[in-house]
Amino acid sequence: MEASDLAGHRRRHLVRAARGYHAFVPPPLPPEVPFDLALATQLSAADRAVGELSGIGRTLPSAPLLARSMVRREAVLSSRIEGTEATFSDLALFEVRPTKEAAGTDVREVLNYVTAMGHVLAPDRRLPLSISLLREAHEILLDGVRGNYATPGEVRRSQNWIGPPGCVLDTATYVPPPPEQLWDCLDAFEKFLHAEHSVPPLITIACLHYQFEAIHPFIDGNGRLGRLLVTLLLVEWGLLPSPLLDLSAYLEPRRDEYYARLLAVSTHGDWSGWLGFFLEVLAHQAEDARNRAMALHTLRESYRAEVTSARASSLVPQLVDALFETPAMTINRAAEVLGVTHRAATLNVTKLVEAGIVAELPSTGRVRTFLAGEILRLLNASP
Repeated sequence: MEASDLAGHRRRHLVRAARGYHAFVPPPLPPEVPFDLALATQLSAADRAVGELSGIGRTLPSAPLLARSMVRREAVLSSRIEGTEATFSDLALFEVRPTKEAAGTDVREVLNYVTAMGHVLAPDRRLPLSISLLREAHEILLDGVRGNYATPGEVRRSQNWIGPPGCVLDTATYVPPPPEQLWDCLDAFEKFLHAEHSVPPLITIACLHYQFEAIHPFIDGNGRLGRLLVTLLLVEWGLLPSPLLDLSAYLEPRRDEYYARLLAVSTHGDWSGWLGFFLEVLAHQAEDARNRAMALHTLRESYRAEVTSARASSLVPQLVDALFETPAMTINRAAEVLGVTHRAATLNVTKLVEAGIVAELPSTGRVRTFLAGEILRLLNASP
């Protein structure tokens, strides 16, 4: 990273590290946000869309269940931005039937994301919103996967960089703060996290997401954790009642623009471009999540009505709800969900098959596995 990569007024934030290379130290937040009519219009649209999604989350009785599906959707797509290839079906199958073969693959990374999100949003979590909480989430994200070499849960003690494959420090597109200045950056980040903010919350979240990515405090996993931070803040600050928003569905096919917008803040101070893009993401995905949640709710109600009758088992609707959390099923999982014997679980799963809610997958083993195809279709559909 060279001074020539930055606009003149941004070069003062470029430092020469002890080993002689240049690194960028982002100035503390808040920035001077250039509010104009275009940004105000985008903010209004994003506020309205997030507010409508929040209303769905507070009124739909099935909203907490649907939020768990949306977390899994976000986990798949946020991880895909970082190069994984696991699908929603892969995740669902692994959750109900974990295998040693799959445990070391991309699907484990995705499941770690789901676990990390549950950890930071747990009502009884041990830590408040803080760098320490993010370190715990990072440790979960990288547990037992390809980033395990990168000291999970530990802030980096060495330099990392961003750029095309094969690049080195001198040719990197972006070099975040050197280790000797990292904790000063994180201290300033945490102080702003807890400060009284003079700008609207969605703008503040956009600034915090940029700042986290610019600091890049871990050797690996910064992108996923930075996107998880957005969802955490939306819920923590009361803008959403649960994690219904899946930002990465919009970002994944636009990852080049996403990275370019973030980089332009560092190199040229282009806050307008980044904030406009971030608000566009929020507005689009909040509307999509609202529509998707309503479609899933309608499907759930349809399924529950279909399996509920005077002569039907009262247990089958419980299996329907379990499918909206993880759209795969085994007999053992059914027995666990219902608290019944293997034989009783088999009878109830058979009712799901007869109703066309699940279909059995071909298998050469002894474990019978079933998928809920229509739920998967709604979750996989492009925004």
